[in-house]
Amino acid sequence: MKAVTWQGKRDVRVEEVPDPKIQEPTDAVIRVTSSGLCGSDLHLYEVLTPFMTPGDILGHEPMGIVEEVGPEVTNLKPGDRVVVPFQIACGHCYMCDTGLPTQCETTQVTGEGMGAPLFGYTRLYGAIPGGQAEYLRVPQAQFGPIKVPEGPADDRFVYLSDVLPTAWQAVEYAAVPQGGSLAVLGLGPIGDMACRIARLKGIDKVFGVDLVPERLERARERGVETFDLRSFDNEKELVSAIQDRTGGRGPDAVIDAVGTEAHGGAVAKLVQQTAAVLPRAVGGPLAERFSIDRLAALYTAIDLVRRGGTISLSGVYGGMADPMPMLTMFDKQIQLRMGQANVRRWSDEIVPYLTDDDPLGVDGFATHRMPLADAPHAYEMFQKKQDGAVKVLMQP
Repeated sequence: MKAVTWQGKRDVRVEEVPDPKIQEPTDAVIRVTSSGLCGSDLHLYEVLTPFMTPGDILGHEPMGIVEEVGPEVTNLKPGDRVVVPFQIACGHCYMCDTGLPTQCETTQVTGEGMGAPLFGYTRLYGAIPGGQAEYLRVPQAQFGPIKVPEGPADDRFVYLSDVLPTAWQAVEYAAVPQGGSLAVLGLGPIGDMACRIARLKGIDKVFGVDLVPERLERARERGVETFDLRSFDNEKELVSAIQDRTGGRGPDAVIDAVGTEAHGGAVAKLVQQTAAVLPRAVGGPLAERFSIDRLAALYTAIDLVRRGGTISLSGVYGGMADPMPMLTMFDKQIQLRMGQANVRRWSDEIVPYLTDDDPLGVDGFATHRMPLADAPHAYEMFQKKQDGAVKVLMQP
């Protein structure tokens, strides 16, 4: 089959690889019909290269048709249409039962000290072949895949794999009080969808921050008050402008939907780039022990949120030596919630909104639809924020 493979920093290629097969009785194999390109994939493209191996198959936002199931998968059959969550969890351990499948005790990547494995996402998360491919082996298929009806185009459901539950959890973790306000830093796919969900949940004061004109415009069309980073000389001016819209207090909650790809942080950028170009035997330990995130967005969130407010992190961070302003965080009594999205914890709440009325605008959410063969161009375009790219879907 054809699949998108990682070959080095900013080097992805579509290659012929062996077809996946049933390996465990709880496996399924699906024929992929659509697969998203996620902002988290750009971390592999640029930052997390020390944890990658040439030939790794990328992608963690797939949906498709079940081709084959193992003998212990009784809830699926060939021909079923499914969305595959990005994490792999059993559904019956203590963590899964408490709504934390990202911490599944059956599948945890204990050798790396990490939680549940993720499709197409580095050896830290199990080095599981990903879904930017023609076919995908799905472990723990008795729990993970979400059955969806035939009929509507893939766009209606594919975001259940990652975008929708990640944004939904970000808003839930933000815990905005009734009549309160929310700021969203970063209006890429997750930030954009978080704004839509916040508005859907009745949060009237939603502020969106970005520096890409097309992303700002998409948010404005959904009733979000936007702030263009390019209009401010520094972070303090931005913070002051948003605080002025909340009586000088600051928003009740801030969602950081940017993560370590934030602009700024020259020292952190140098460490990242150094680790990325060193041989893996050297770069891996350097990244694990001394990696520093580019924390511009998180620092802004800490300055911006009101005292006693909440910061919800959905952007990916991975640094082990991050300098955090603990004095300010403690003094402001900030509540901080974070983590990979627990997809199956939220999916049943989200599905009722994927109706013909399409209140979240999923049918038109993708800005680009491309064949899998164009994956190298898709990655470059998305990484450089070219051609108005906000969300790219690829079809094998």
